[in-house]
Amino acid sequence: MSTSPQAVLDLTCALIAQRSNTPDDAGCCEIIAARLRPLGFTIEYLDAEGVTNLWATRGSGRPLTILAGHTDIVPTGPLDQWTSDPFTPEIRDGVLYGRGAADMKSGLAAMVCAVQRLLAAGDFPGTLAFLVTSDEEGMATFGTQHAVRLLQARGLVPDYAIVGEASSNERLGDRIVVGRRGSLGCNLKVIGKQGHVAYPHKGDNPVHRLAPALAELVATRWDEGNAHFPPTSFQISNVHSGTGATNVIPGSAEAVFNFRYSTESKADDLKARVHAVLDRWCPQYEATWWHTGQPFLTRAGKLIDAARSAVAHVVGVAEPELFTGGGTSDARFLAPWGAEVVEIGPINDSIHKINEHVRVDDLEPLSRIYETTLRRLATP
Repeated sequence: MSTSPQAVLDLTCALIAQRSNTPDDAGCCEIIAARLRPLGFTIEYLDAEGVTNLWATRGSGRPLTILAGHTDIVPTGPLDQWTSDPFTPEIRDGVLYGRGAADMKSGLAAMVCAVQRLLAAGDFPGTLAFLVTSDEEGMATFGTQHAVRLLQARGLVPDYAIVGEASSNERLGDRIVVGRRGSLGCNLKVIGKQGHVAYPHKGDNPVHRLAPALAELVATRWDEGNAHFPPTSFQISNVHSGTGATNVIPGSAEAVFNFRYSTESKADDLKARVHAVLDRWCPQYEATWWHTGQPFLTRAGKLIDAARSAVAHVVGVAEPELFTGGGTSDARFLAPWGAEVVEIGPINDSIHKINEHVRVDDLEPLSRIYETTLRRLATP
């Protein structure tokens, strides 16, 4: 594999061309594995339930440094709205278009090329590993979470993890993600009694029960946040009721809501406070909760120092923002495992959108940021 600046672009294009709709890896991990084997990596697959999980390691002992990412992509959306085929990489005016270009096939390609250059110049202390999954954009049950459980059972504990998610805001390297909020969601069904709207005393309108409960939940101040996180956010994403007729009190009303919560709150406490509100307004209801990640924060330490130094050295951003916003990522499974975790990647403006893209001129510098971060970590 070439170590020229073209190498990152070529590998990114090869990965974009694979139709890896979540959770189908579509051969992406094997493309990566084929690049790692000649570098001395031992290749192992920790697959489960149709999900591909690549675990590639080189070296032994501590520190254990992991480069992590995902090959799966979200659906393309309407193909007729794309300027070009989302699975045929195309460069226009210095911009590479294709599904997964930013999220996050360019990050993976940049990591692989960074490691090739790094190892060509000498050995790397401890164990260097890749953990790549095809189940990040979906349920994330049998992806990184599953692989971490298997690796924990072997007694492995990572020291550092770099996730190649699209983290930059307006220019490459202006943000480094050092934490994520927790995510807690609920499917709520409020049960009433169906009846005729002209005889409301003979029914029990669940919408009238649900509406004031949601109003109180929206108005609640859940916490004040802290120096690293904004206050916990409560958002309603769906409200549904009705029978299709205009003169019928429905028998039930449903809502879906989500918390993105800071380290100032705990999931069980948020649930208890919600149930206290629902108990006041809704005599009968069913609440089905899901919890997709605890909040985490990587404190100041060697990894953050290495990443900030690398960004300053490669792209001249002296003070990248240390960011904890945005959605969830597989970093939520790596941080509780014991690793210092950062997320560094390309500009995220186009992720999950029609005409997803990445700047061609950002690909090689991104790879250099990874390489330089690893070099800084290797320095005593």
